[in-house]
Amino acid sequence: MPQPKLSKLEMQIMDVLWSRGALPIREIQEAFPAKNRPAYTTIQTTVYRLEEKKALKRVNKVLNAHVFEAVITRQAAQGRLIDELLSLFGGRTQPVMAHLVETGKLTLDDVQETEELLKKLAKENPQ
Repeated sequence: MPQPKLSKLEMQIMDVLWSRGALPIREIQEAFPAKNRPAYTTIQTTVYRLEEKKALKRVNKVLNAHVFEAVITRQAAQGRLIDELLSLFGGRTQPVMAHLVETGKLTLDDVQETEELLKKLAKENPQ
């Protein structure tokens, strides 16, 4: 099943659910920093959209409040975003990697971890 495309606010809501587990809308809204906290109705509308996209689901009802939990994983949502980013570069990773290196956001430790992951995947899936 293809992963749904998520907006920035939708990703922020999903992040709250991934970090804290199942929550009612009010607690999702209160998890945002008070300074720029979206209105309750904004969070409510966005949660319902996420439900329509099958990114989360209602799991319980406490009094009048529905409790929601994430259906898709953080890894799956991040993978979708990364695939979208790479599609802007024709699927090439080199421009993205070069930018990360030039800005200091990709460290030697990151490269070594990635190298270990590649070795592990090569052992699991020999060609």
